[in-house]
Amino acid sequence: MPDNKSPVHFDELAEIIRGRLSELDPVTLDIIDDSHLHAGHAGAHGGASHLTVRIVTSRFHGLSPVVRHRLVYDRLQDLIPHPIHALALDTKIP
Repeated sequence: MPDNKSPVHFDELAEIIRGRLSELDPVTLDIIDDSHLHAGHAGAHGGASHLTVRIVTSRFHGLSPVVRHRLVYDRLQDLIPHPIHALALDTKIP
């Protein structure tokens, strides 16, 4: 896991996220780096990333969007606020 002081390259961060979210057996998992849209934003200082995660899994069947998001956040919480400053989620059922 990256420490809270060092910038993390997107590919390394995406691999960490993929590994953690693999527990949810995703059919589709897209990790998009939106950091360039937030250049100059205070949260972008020090290399913190703005990401969108799109995940499709049957594990979300019967769950509200809030519970789906919680399942994802629970697996990534120690990466927030660094190296992930902002995380947008799109959680779907196949």
